[in-house]
Amino acid sequence: MKKLIILSLIILNIGIVNSSQAQIEYPAPSPPSKMIQTVGLTEIQVEYSRPSLKGRKMFGGLLPYGELWRTGANACTKITVNDDVEIQGNDLPKGTYALYTIPNRDEWTIIFHKNTTHWGTGGKNYDSKEDAFRFTVKPTFTSEKVETFTIDINNIRSQTASIDLLWDNAKISFNITVDTDSKVMADIKKKMKGISGTTYYQAARYYHEEKKDFDLALEWIEKAIDIEGDKYWLLRLKSLILADLGKTKKAIKVAKKSKKLAQEDGNENYVKLNETSIKEWKK
Repeated sequence: MKKLIILSLIILNIGIVNSSQAQIEYPAPSPPSKMIQTVGLTEIQVEYSRPSLKGRKMFGGLLPYGELWRTGANACTKITVNDDVEIQGNDLPKGTYALYTIPNRDEWTIIFHKNTTHWGTGGKNYDSKEDAFRFTVKPTFTSEKVETFTIDINNIRSQTASIDLLWDNAKISFNITVDTDSKVMADIKKKMKGISGTTYYQAARYYHEEKKDFDLALEWIEKAIDIEGDKYWLLRLKSLILADLGKTKKAIKVAKKSKKLAQEDGNENYVKLNETSIKEWKK
């Protein structure tokens, strides 16, 4: 009995191996594609499957005019933006959206849809209430045919670009606008400020605590005070550095100022620290 079970398992395993070896890999009729394009400082990603004409009539034929189309093949086409953008004047928050279209001879409806889980259009499960927005554009026609459906991003400028749908002899374009200017201006403003007072303070504190270079630590804490103003914790560090440099009278003067500001702010810990130091330096 045991031999019979072992023999059956061997035969089963051989069958599984032979079955897996018999599977043939072949090209997908509508291969998947992913493109990533940066416009200004915003990244745009498009994921879709690309059907080909193969001698067939598409728009007004296999794809009837006036019907919802997945804008590609297989699963719904997805567009992801990593920042808020405008699409043909419509606000689109950052995120991933399904791109649907309704082709017509003289006008296309472009739909950005919030539900990205549908296979194709989703059929009866498609709910227009989940649309982010819709708008219409007019197609243009060329004498040269595009065999394989293509979504491309062209006419790229620092704040604008066009998203182009190309198939057969039809071209459908709509605009995307990104907010590059405010990002760059904010970065310029930040960079032009140079090193922050906090950074100078942290560097001075490290140099003082590690006993590296008291003169340089004093230079940095003074720059921190120039930027941040008289703060009791900054003045406290300055007094400690002055004391370590042997400038006791100056250290006491700065410590008294730190103590006064700490009292005004209600920080008893800094008040006591300064009192202890002043008493010690007066000896």
